[in-house]
Amino acid sequence: METKKQHQKPEREENLIRILSFDIPANMRVFAALTRIKGISWGFSNAVCKALNIDKLKKVSDLTKEEIENIEKFIENPNLPSYLLNRRNERETGKNIHLTGTDLDLRKEFDIKRLKKIKSYKGLRHATGQPVRGQRTKSHFRQNKTVGVQKKKAAPARK
Repeated sequence: METKKQHQKPEREENLIRILSFDIPANMRVFAALTRIKGISWGFSNAVCKALNIDKLKKVSDLTKEEIENIEKFIENPNLPSYLLNRRNERETGKNIHLTGTDLDLRKEFDIKRLKKIKSYKGLRHATGQPVRGQRTKSHFRQNKTVGVQKKKAAPARK
C-alpha cells in the first residue's frame, strides 16, 4: 500500500516590507528601496546606509526587525549634515528637519497656500495654473486649454 505524500507548501516569504508606512518590495536592495519612501533621495538613502552600517547591496527581505526599526528611527530624527535634509531653517522653528510621506505633502501644500495668501509672484502663478519657475508659456503648459479661435458648435437641425 502506497502512502500519499502530503505536500506542504513552504512558508511563503513576504513580498512586501513596510517601512514608514510605505510598502517596499522585498527583493529590492536597501539602497534603492529607501528611495521608494517619499522624501528620501538617493543621497539621503546612501547616508542612512553609511550611518547605520548597513550593506547597500543587501536585500530588504534580509533585514532584521531591529535593523528596520533603526532605519525608521534614524529617518525620523536624522543625524546628518544639513545639506542632506529637505527642510533647512524651517520657517516656524528655524531648525533643520527632514520630512517624509504625508508630512512632506502637507507642508508643501501649506507653503503654496501661504504664497497665494501673501500674493507673491510665485503664489499668483500657482493660483492661475501657470509655470512657476520661469519656463516658457508660448508653446507649453496648454493641456486642456484652448488658445486662439474656437470653432462654434454645430446648431441642431431645424424641422
